Amino acid sequence: MAISVQNYIKLANFYNEMSRILSAICVEKGGIALENYVGRFFAADVLEYIVEYGNRLKKAGIQIDANVADAMNLFEKQFENVKSLVTPNQKPIFEMTLEEFEKIMNID
Repeated sequence: MAISVQNYIKLANFYNEMSRILSAICVEKGGIALENYVGRFFAADVLEYIVEYGNRLKKAGIQIDANVADAMNLFEKQFENVKSLVTPNQKPIFEMTLEEFEKIMNID
């Protein structure tokens, strides 16, 4: 997939639709909080991907319209709130300490 603003918009639309579906699932499962739904990890991974894609667009010097730039900033702010939920990509589970594993798995 060639990097482009159009592809970024498609990814953003996917994330927004997925967020609506995740909320509906939480309601259907008895009104559980989104923070307690296992799908939150996937949503965080998708958001991380979108933020990184936006950063690559910026670095490539591609012309970005003001509305898309605003969306990029919004996604970056949202990602800051869920960054601890993303799947680790630097360290395999078997190399983690118990504390790191519990944090990743959100075990209290």
